[in-house]
Amino acid sequence: MPYRWTPDQPTVLTLWPYRSLPRRGFAAMILMAFTLGTIPLYGLLGTVLLWGILPFVLIAVAALWWGLERSYRDGEVIEELSRQGDDLCLVHRPARGPVLTWQANVYWVRAELHPTDGPVEDYVTLTGNGRTVEIGRFLSPEERQQLFDELTDYLRSVR
Repeated sequence: MPYRWTPDQPTVLTLWPYRSLPRRGFAAMILMAFTLGTIPLYGLLGTVLLWGILPFVLIAVAALWWGLERSYRDGEVIEELSRQGDDLCLVHRPARGPVLTWQANVYWVRAELHPTDGPVEDYVTLTGNGRTVEIGRFLSPEERQQLFDELTDYLRSVR
């Protein structure tokens, strides 16, 4: 699961996007793309055609590198739900842009699951202090359903 509960600490829940390609796989992918891209060039060694085709292979490998790096940077989203006394605070740290914060009294916070009404399937929100905020939008529908159940249990236990 791309989230972790730590109820005995001030930050009770930390969420992050799932990474299907670890850094080691990233390096293997770049190496494989370079190797497979240069295999057809071995027959052209010593000819002027090699220098005409090699830049395109290198551009393709560089584009793959850039795209995967961009994907990693876009996935640097962290959401933290913390509790201090009677206050529950949700902090959303996006990859780019300002940090978003929401705070409400834990006794009035309500978790809601919107199966079809949200921008994504099984949209999970927290409502309290006159505001509704999303949580775990980057999770899969099954993970959001499980998160909703666990959030409901947590909120029930702290009241």
